[in-house]
Amino acid sequence: MSANTFGTLFRLTTFGESHGAALGGIIDGCPAGLAINIDFMQHELNRRRPGQSEMTTPRDESDSIELLSGIFEGKSTGSPIAFLVRNKDQHSTDYDHLRDAYRPSHADFTYDSKYGFRDYRGGGRSSARETLSRVAGGAVAKLLLYQYGIKVKAYVSSIGDVHVEREFNIDQLDETENSPVRCPDKEASAKMIQLITALKTDGDTTGGIITCIINGVPPGLGEPVFDKLQADLAKAAMSINTAKGFEYGEGFNAPSMRGSIHNDIFTANQQGVIGTKTNHSGGIQGGISNGNDIVFRVAFKPIATIQQSQASVNSKGENIILAAKGRHDVCVVPRAVPIVEAMSAMVIADHLLRNRSARL
Repeated sequence: MSANTFGTLFRLTTFGESHGAALGGIIDGCPAGLAINIDFMQHELNRRRPGQSEMTTPRDESDSIELLSGIFEGKSTGSPIAFLVRNKDQHSTDYDHLRDAYRPSHADFTYDSKYGFRDYRGGGRSSARETLSRVAGGAVAKLLLYQYGIKVKAYVSSIGDVHVEREFNIDQLDETENSPVRCPDKEASAKMIQLITALKTDGDTTGGIITCIINGVPPGLGEPVFDKLQADLAKAAMSINTAKGFEYGEGFNAPSMRGSIHNDIFTANQQGVIGTKTNHSGGIQGGISNGNDIVFRVAFKPIATIQQSQASVNSKGENIILAAKGRHDVCVVPRAVPIVEAMSAMVIADHLLRNRSARL
């Protein structure tokens, strides 16, 4: 299996399976001398881990991180940073009935088609548990970005048919973590919780949208042809399990707008600092950051495993009825917030390092 590495200069390689001994990763390209706060890394993993509340899967994993290399006296040495998170609460027998069965809308059939073999215990590498390695890598990227005054924050802006009806700036997101569904709007948060509770009773699932804001990015990050900043952010977001859509700035609203409205008019203050009156472009123009907040949204589908019987087929092509077993989320979107942040932070950190060679 190839393509387990993400990034150009700031690179993360992940390994491990949902029901294997451990998951982990290697971060390469982190500059030497960066203070590595392991408590912050653990905090980020805690935001993603299962069993946080009644809104998430009850799988009980502490997701305790172990740093194996690349750190000396609390700082990065410039060598690869290796880390490990051991699995402790695997219920692999929950998946014995899936040895030859193809779950609807899962990767079972496609993995068999590609490799002729698959780990049916929770999906192996296709499991969302792999994303804990991304969150660890993203935590280091965040620590690097903090040195440049760059902040990355995301929040749940919709679950099912419940939508947040207002926009937030990054300074208004302090209350996000106080919501079990990571929604800063208290009224919408209550409705989302009510919806998830009802769906849990019905044995069904739903999806939602995460909005991410990246603040403090200087103008000039991004490569103008194939590695446009929004293209790399889109790839990062769309590599997350269950992600189905990406838009930045006005996104799919833009085609219905007039150019006279969509254009971000440039202004300059008395000190000659250039900015724009609006941010319809979402902080990126020509594939390069323009200094405004980068704002994008990621849409996630409903979790495919539902607590209802479904018709399917097995590897022999026989019709079967699948009854779900095991522990699963009704809506993965709240737990995906730190994953979106992590992937975004790694993209910005990567382009920040790449930009050092762009000019004298």
